[in-house]
This record gives sequence, C-alpha cells and structure tokens, in this order.
Amino acid sequence: MVKAYQRYDAATSFGVISSVDSNIAYDSTGKYVLAPALEKVGIWHVRQGVCSKTLTPSSSRGGPSLAVTSIASSASSLVAVGYADGSIRIWDTEKGTCEVNFNSHKGAVTALRYNKVGSMLASGSKDNDIILWDVVGESGLFRLRGHRDQVTDLVFLDGGKKLVSSSKDKFLRVWDLETQHCMQIVSGHHSEVWSVDTDPEERYVVTGSADQELRFYAVKEYSSNGSLVSDSNANEIKASEEHSTENKWEILKLFGEIQRQTKDRVARVRFNVSGKLLACQMAGKTIEIFRVLDEAEAKQKAKRRLRRKEKKSSKVGDENSTANGEASAKIELADAVSSPTVLDVFKLLQVIRAGRKISSFSFCPTAPKESLGTLALSLNNNSLEFYSLKSSENAKTVTIEHQGHRSDVRSVTLSEDNTLLMSTSHSEVKIWNPSTGSCLRTIDSGYGLCSLIVPQNKYGIVGTKSGVLEIIDIGSATKVEEVKAHGGTIWSITPIPNDSGFVTVSADHEVKFWEYQVKQKSGKATKKLTVSNVKSMKMNDDVLAVAISPDAKHIAVALLDSTVKVFYMDSLKFYLSLYGHKLPVMCIDISSDGELIVTGSQDKNLKIWGLDFGDCHKSIFAHGDSVMGVKFVRNTHYLFSIGKDRLVKYWDADKFEHLLTLEGHHAEIWCLAISNRGDFLVTGSHDRSMRRWDRSEEPFFLEEEKEKRLEELFESEIDNAADDRHGPMEEIPEEGVAALAGKKTIDVLSAADSIIDALEVAEDETKRHAAYEEEKTKGKVPEYLPNAVMFGLSPSEYVLRAISNVRTNDLEQTLLALPFSDSLKFLCYMKDWSLIPEKVELVSRIATIILQTHHNQLVTTPSARPILSVLRDILYSEIKACKDTIGFNLAAMDHVKQMMDARSDAPFKDAKAKLLEIRSQQAKRMASRGDTKMEKKRKKKQKKLEEGQHGHALF
Repeated sequence: MVKAYQRYDAATSFGVISSVDSNIAYDSTGKYVLAPALEKVGIWHVRQGVCSKTLTPSSSRGGPSLAVTSIASSASSLVAVGYADGSIRIWDTEKGTCEVNFNSHKGAVTALRYNKVGSMLASGSKDNDIILWDVVGESGLFRLRGHRDQVTDLVFLDGGKKLVSSSKDKFLRVWDLETQHCMQIVSGHHSEVWSVDTDPEERYVVTGSADQELRFYAVKEYSSNGSLVSDSNANEIKASEEHSTENKWEILKLFGEIQRQTKDRVARVRFNVSGKLLACQMAGKTIEIFRVLDEAEAKQKAKRRLRRKEKKSSKVGDENSTANGEASAKIELADAVSSPTVLDVFKLLQVIRAGRKISSFSFCPTAPKESLGTLALSLNNNSLEFYSLKSSENAKTVTIEHQGHRSDVRSVTLSEDNTLLMSTSHSEVKIWNPSTGSCLRTIDSGYGLCSLIVPQNKYGIVGTKSGVLEIIDIGSATKVEEVKAHGGTIWSITPIPNDSGFVTVSADHEVKFWEYQVKQKSGKATKKLTVSNVKSMKMNDDVLAVAISPDAKHIAVALLDSTVKVFYMDSLKFYLSLYGHKLPVMCIDISSDGELIVTGSQDKNLKIWGLDFGDCHKSIFAHGDSVMGVKFVRNTHYLFSIGKDRLVKYWDADKFEHLLTLEGHHAEIWCLAISNRGDFLVTGSHDRSMRRWDRSEEPFFLEEEKEKRLEELFESEIDNAADDRHGPMEEIPEEGVAALAGKKTIDVLSAADSIIDALEVAEDETKRHAAYEEEKTKGKVPEYLPNAVMFGLSPSEYVLRAISNVRTNDLEQTLLALPFSDSLKFLCYMKDWSLIPEKVELVSRIATIILQTHHNQLVTTPSARPILSVLRDILYSEIKACKDTIGFNLAAMDHVKQMMDARSDAPFKDAKAKLLEIRSQQAKRMASRGDTKMEKKRKKKQKKLEEGQHGHALF
C-alpha cells in the first residue's frame, strides 16, 4: 500500500510593518497608509496605529518572486501594486479584493504612476520597458522601448498625453502617448536618474540623481492659460522655433539647478498635492523640504535679489560708470521680473533627519490646518514614522513599530501548550500569540541568539551574544535578572527533559548545566525565578549546538571542528564521535524515541545517524546554502530543515525521502520551532518576518509530489524559452519604439489550447448536425443527442464561452498564438456574436487583432472576402449604436449632475479656485505698481545724480 503523508501549507506571516524593497503611499482619503510587507500590502490606520486590512495575492507561488516592489495610489479607492515577478495587481482598498491582474513585464516592476483621472496606468520595469495600461478596459495598450537600463520613475504631463520617464541609463525621455514615440531625450546627468516628478500645475519637472544638485526643467505649455513658465519662455520658444525645427519637439527646457545639502544620492522626489512643497529624499537618513513660491512671490524675490545686487554694485562701482551701471541694472531688473531663476521659485524650508535610514516617504493628500503638511516615512528598521511639517520646524507625531522586530529574528521558541511564541532579535524580545500573529509583549534586551520558555509559561530565558543569560517575566514584560553565564557568545540553549533546568553552549568552549531556583530577594515581597550553574564541561573548540535525548541519557554537542561529540548525561563520559561533515555543524536534533540523531551543516548537507552505534544512515544534499536548523516532529521520524536558501523542507528520515518544500520567506531563515503535537511550525528569518505553517487534513503521495516538481521545472523552462534570455537581443533604435504590451506566459498558452480545442469540438458538432439533417431528409433516424461536452450550447455559443473566459489583458497574446486557419474560423463565428449587444466590444477587439496580425493572408485568401464584407457592414453599425448609447448615458449623467448642483445649498463650489485666481491677479497688479514706483524712484535718483555732476563741472 502506498504511504500517504499529511500536507503542510502556509497559514500566515506576521512581524513585518514595512519592507525595504518598495515605497509606501497614502490612500486617496489620507486616513490610511499602504505599506509593503514582503508579498503583502498592509493598510495601516494612521491615528489608531493598527493594520486594518491586508492585501494578500492569491497566487500559490511564494518567495521573492512575489515581493512587492512598487505601490501607486489613484484618486479613487483603487491601488496599483507591482511585484518582483513583473506582475501588477490593482486592488480595491475598501473591499480588500484584487480587481485586475496584469502580467507583461519580464522583470521586477520598479515604477508605477496613475494619470490624474486614474483611467490610465504607466509601469516601468527592470526589463527597461514602459507599458501603458487601460485600467477601465483592463488591458495593456502598448509597450515603449528605448531605455538602455531599468526605468526608475514615471510622470504624466499635458493631461496624460505625454509621459516623462527616468532611467539608470542617465537619460530622461519624453514620450508622446498619442503617436507612441519618443519626442525628446534629455541628457546632462552624470549618473543614474533615480526619480522624477512634476508639480500639479505642470510648470516644472524636477529630477534627482547621484549628482550634487537637483535639476529643474521648465515645461513647454500646451494650454492657453497663463503661468509663470509660459509667460517667461513664450518669446524664447517662438524665437527658437523660427531658427530650428528640432525645438518644436523640446518639451523640457533646463530651468536651473539647486545644490543639495548632503552627498548621498537622491532616492525620491515628490511634490505634495497642492504643489507648495517639494520633498527630496536621500539614500540616507535625511529628507530636504523645499517651499515652492507662486508667481507673484517669485517675482518679488527676484526684484529683491536684484536690488541687493544693485546696491552692492553701486558701492564698489566708480562714479564714471554709474550711468552705465544704472542702465544695465534696469535691463537686468526687467529680465529678472519676467524670468525668475530657480532659486527664486524653490526655497529650502527645512531638513528632516530620521534615526535610521529612510526607505521611502509619502505626502498626505489632505493637509491639516495647523501645519503645511504631513509626511509619512518608512525606515529600514521595519517601522513607520509620521512628521508634521511647519514653517520653521517639524515634529514627529506617530511611530508604528510595536508589531515587528527592528532587525533579524534570530530565535523562536514555543511554550509547552503552544499558546505563546517568544522571538528574539538585536535589541528586544517579543511575545506573540502564534494563532493570531498579534504581539502581546515587548521587552528590551541584548542581542538574543537563542531562547527558551520555562514550563508554566511564566518566565523566558534568553541567551545573548555577549554571554549573558537574561531571565524575563512574561506576565509583567520585565527583565528580572541578568546572569553572566559565559565568556563568549551563547549559541544554543536546550531544556533538560525532566524540566529541572537547561543546558547552554558557548563560543568559550564550555557546556554548562543550569538549575531553576525560586528565591525571594531582600527588600521584595514576591519570589522570582533565578538560575544557578550546577556543572560544566570544557571542550577543545567552540560549541555551536546542543541536543539532549528525550530519556535524558545522552547529550550531543556540535563543535567548530565539524564533529559532533555524544556524552553520557549523568557522568559526562564520552560515548560517540560523529564525523563526516566538511564544514561546522550548525544544528542537531534527536528523535523522540532516541534512535536517530540528525545534523545540519554549512556544507549544505543533512546527515542522519543512529544513536546506538553512531553509524551514518544517510547523507542528503538538502539545501542550496548552509543548513541553519533541524527539528524532528514529536513521536515521528519526520523532520523539518531550514537553510539560508530561504526554503523549509520536510523529510522522511526512515525512507530518506524529500516530502515537501515550503516557499515563502524572502531572505535567509535563521530559526524554527515545532509545536508539541506537530500540527504547526513557526520560522523566523532575516526578512524580519515570522511565518506559521499548518498541517492540513489533505493527504499527499510521494510520487505525485515528484511529478509536480518535474512539472514546475518544465514550466520554468517554458518561461525561460518564452523570455528568450539566451537569444540575440533585439536592437532598439535610439529614438525608441512601440511594441505589444503583452507577453507569452503559461496562462496564455493554456488559453490558446483551450480555444483550439473549443473550435475543434464546435466544428465536429457542426459536421455531425449537418450529417444528421441529411440523414433525416432520407428517412427516419434516431433522435439527435446533443454533445454533453458542450453543456447544451450551440457551436457558436460554445466557442464564444471559451474566448470569453480569457482574461482581457491576455486576449491579444492568446490570439497571436493561434494559427491562421483557426483565426479564419473565428471570423466565421463573429457574424452571430456581433448581434449580441454586450459582446460588441469583445468582437471588435478580436476582429482588430486578427486583421492586424493576418492582414496579408486575409487579403490573398478568396474565401475570407465574403466574411470580411459582412463583418464590415455589421460591426460598423453595431459599434456606432454602442457609441451613441454610451454618449447618451454620459450626457444624461452630466445633466443629472447639473440638476443636483442647481438644487444644492452650496452653488459656489468653485469659489476657492476663483478666489485664488483673483488673488493672483491682485498680486500681478501690485507687482506692476511696484515696478512703476521703482521706476519713479530711479528717475528721481538719476536726476539728482546728473544735477550733482553738472554743479561739479561748473566749479
């Protein structure tokens, strides 16, 4: 009989507040912050400091391929999230569901940006490509290719008609999205361009790189409304267009540069929603905040700067050149008033200095009344900080850090009843509820490398890097006592089976045995737990791991010399030496019946030994990197192993078979703990997460798992072949090209196969029905039985059902995979489909793709002409009717909106915008009056000066 095993599946992960691979973003309301948490996105309520919702992808694949790499929030409740495998998911934050899934990039998504309306999404990737997505139509529009290195940032211009992209190839590119070509290539940066952004009015574009300055570009105006840039540069643009035909494509013109305060490279630049603040994040601990002055303020500042310059020149200038200086000053004044410099528009307001390195930041879309704005920071120590920006200072308002460790999780241990989980890291110990993943206690401590929960769950013991044993009271979340136990790092701690004490091993070559004692300290009423050293054993090398047999008969210790020594527990006499590993053994464990001992080493091997004679039963090449932990499931010979290759593996130690591989961690796994009943295990990792894996009731068989692993290997080879990574690279012209948005995936090939099968079944059914009708005319025949495979549908409906099941984004690539003969069959069915009103859009897309793909063959195929003629007449009228219906509905909604506005109690909804417009006009008038007053003063001063010179000449 074939043996069945019980499967372990990923249940939950906890401990990560914000990972460093992606940016954070506010939602459209400003109440929540979206923070990346490895493959998930946590939605944190800012005021309450709790994670209200989690966006978790439903894909079965785990590990680094699904790590979140980019987040973009739209004006609605939709949020776009890019992943390391090149996929993009659009989530509804209110429902917590994934609405759309795009998968066309061949590398990790590095940049996402919505247009202002939120109907279009641009994505950049490590594959150097930019893809434009239709969010409403749930499909990819086209791919823009031209950058020679990964795309780092994107921003829309001209109401979504233009796109500016930055890349590590040191260039900016301006793309015309209507004609799908590169209009302008902006050079000048000496290193990789890491970020680009524009203000809401689209007057300036700012870029950040590793250069010592921020670069600002003036945007060429497309609309008729006036602005600072359009007024200042209109004459220059007109003049340049007369002299050069190239400048009509010049969208961005260098406006100026501002020297940065620090030498770190720029990681991110962003304007706030109002456009009055600009934040520049460095790849360190600082963010520089600039204030953006409006047109009137900038002109006033330019005039003040010119006055100071004039006074300075008048002091150092001699009397003979005064008149010339006055004339030139007037000219400079006129120039300055008409075209302020970048220093007149952008003023450094303050510098935010965080305690740790900043991963990313985000402006709150809603500004509070008492401050200029609110800034959210994600730090590389797994925490979020919120700052309130004021005119001259900033204040930290909220910090979210309780729900996770600041550094690696170095040890995890479960209590006897499995109700508590204790984890240690660089500076603190945390107590968790392993079933819910909620943090119950946080206690400051040293660098804990191993831990133990004392029976009855009242105390915990932590072994630290400094050689100190820390006794922690779990109930009161306090450190009771520190015992200087070893002269070196305590590497491992294990309890003695009779619950009387525990054993520690250290880098000081000692193995120490400890006993629990409850004592009452002087001056205190309550009794506290303490420990005392009973005996010790000196070894010849550093001791890295220890294990005690369940009957407390033997103790095994792993040494730095790659051997494992086994001693009698009572007399500490030598019993066995296990040697065979080529590198030091990092972990050991003994089975519940005391028959087997398993060792894991830095040589990536597991070795299973017999504890009776010390013979090696099997040596298994287990992991792709060092094995960091092994544990037997209690009362079985099944064991789990973890390694630096980010994998958890499940083994049968009797048959020496690999049963399961559990993927999910994004970095090295340091520790694991298994429950007493073996129903779940917990692992801790360098990615600061803890993951729980639950044993399910679903059985699995070894042969099936082997076949599944072979299929996954085959699919990965198909992915590599589709990507054609080893084939010749296509030469991309300097000005860039447009290409198809989709890519071939396993889903696309499966969809194409299903469509071909549906066409064959429908064709066979059509022939069978025709044969039946022919037989029916000749005489009596049995009753016609429909095909059960077609679910009672007609051939046309069955094929339509198959094509409707294809995802909208994959439709183009699926139809491209079909041969011409099958595409011709599709055209035959479209006559019936086009008469269904809700399928008109789908039929139009299919017809367009087939015509574009097989145009030459269709033109030269006589049998296709009647079909195309019929489709031309039907589709045109159906599309026109659909367009008229949509137009009518839009006009009706606009009319209803106008009626609601007319009935509203607040008819002056645009009063704020009008008030701002009136104020800007008043500021312009004030500036012009100031100019006339200044001119009068200058004339008066010049007249006095001339009279003085004339009197001097008379004498």
